[in-house]
Amino acid sequence: MTPYRFETTGRNRRTLIALVVIWALILAAIALIDASPILMGLIALCTAPALYDLMSGRMSGLTLGTQGLAWFAGRRTGEIAWNKIDHIRLDTRLDFSVRASAMLTSGRKVRIPLEATPPADTFEQVLTERGVTVKRHHFSLLG
Repeated sequence: MTPYRFETTGRNRRTLIALVVIWALILAAIALIDASPILMGLIALCTAPALYDLMSGRMSGLTLGTQGLAWFAGRRTGEIAWNKIDHIRLDTRLDFSVRASAMLTSGRKVRIPLEATPPADTFEQVLTERGVTVKRHHFSLLG
């Protein structure tokens, strides 16, 4: 079976548009409704991680190969052989993001970095095609 490879970068149009819209709203709030510059500055600080991703262009991705599952996100990397994986768990969080975890045969849970995870539906389909068991959990607060 051919390897599946997913790669993404923080330097993308969606991040740029989101930052421009948020900063425009902050400036409009200051100019039009006399919002507190200190409060707006604190809100603007929340965009710092997105700005860092945009400036650094850090790559992340995931590969499903013949030997196992491998991922990279910045300086973090990981690799797990297929024979050590019991199933993949996809958790939908309250913010509608999907976190992926490899549940090992030993009972240990290995989280795959969010930025290295492909879109949930595509990821589930590719894993199912390879015969990997996928378990979905929606909106759990624990786990």
